[in-house]
Amino acid sequence: MRIGVLTAGGDAPGLNAALRAIGRSVWAQSHELIGIHDGWAGLADGYRAEELTRHRLSGILGLGGTALGSIRYNLDQPAGGREQVLRVINEKLDALIAIGGDGTLAIASWLAEQGAPVVGVGKTLDNDLANTDYCIGFDSAVSVVAESLDRLHTTAASHHRVLVLETMGRATGWVATMGGLAGGADYIVIPEVPVTLTDIAEHVRRRHRQGSSFSIVVVAEGVSVESLGGPATRASETDALGREQLGSRGVGHFVSDQIAELTGFESRCTVLGYLQRGGSPTAVDRIWATRVGAAAADLVMAGRYGLMPTVRGGEVDTMPIRDAISEPHPVPEHLYRLAARFF
Repeated sequence: MRIGVLTAGGDAPGLNAALRAIGRSVWAQSHELIGIHDGWAGLADGYRAEELTRHRLSGILGLGGTALGSIRYNLDQPAGGREQVLRVINEKLDALIAIGGDGTLAIASWLAEQGAPVVGVGKTLDNDLANTDYCIGFDSAVSVVAESLDRLHTTAASHHRVLVLETMGRATGWVATMGGLAGGADYIVIPEVPVTLTDIAEHVRRRHRQGSSFSIVVVAEGVSVESLGGPATRASETDALGREQLGSRGVGHFVSDQIAELTGFESRCTVLGYLQRGGSPTAVDRIWATRVGAAAADLVMAGRYGLMPTVRGGEVDTMPIRDAISEPHPVPEHLYRLAARFF
């Protein structure tokens, strides 16, 4: 078989581990692996591909980013991009493995519905794909948040400040919640749990009354200023797919400024941004990316298309690609309540 693989959307630690696992799996059965460059653009905007060899994928297990590159490419503007991808798959490949988040998997699901031999792999730092416990890159992002909180604690305590840390998290607060739990955050603000600026300020004041001279507040970038009781914000920047770039809204800086205004305490904001995407994957991401990558290759070689690996209860299972994008996977209430015990 001539099996293609691409990585689309934002990069994430663990993508190269998945590519390596796919390669080792298909080569063991004497199949050919074709790397598609720059995500869907490598199929829709000219055929940009290379044969992946053992030498090409050697030594990449611990590397961050993606060896194949990734571009946010809109297949629907102008129209016809999806159909072009479908034609190229039928002409050039026997199967395709698409690694990405909800946008990538939406395209993969559509292709499968048209009869294309496509298998998906879930990747998103936000960990918000439905019906799976794990997405490539999530654990590494959480580790970055936890380490950052460790560092912020010492400077916050030294200067008696309130420090606000803004994390990634478009529709859900997984990174903020798990990173905040691991790093000892004093308050966590996520899209799933409504709070107001008054709630946040009162919590900070309460901590000071109880003898704490500093506080650490974690805010997911997907939290809207309006939901906190603030004014309607100006239009944010958008990416190539027309999606709002949440980092440009500055919710972390807004919360920091409001804490200072409402409490009188000195407050500063740190926005982690792309630091959460960069660097080497954690051991957890290397292991699980390897497992789901190998499982995706097995699905292709078994001719089981329109499916993707899913992680449930510590084991790899499978599900239709469409089930991963049916709805966002929110932070469960009981997990947030656990984190809140330590506020």
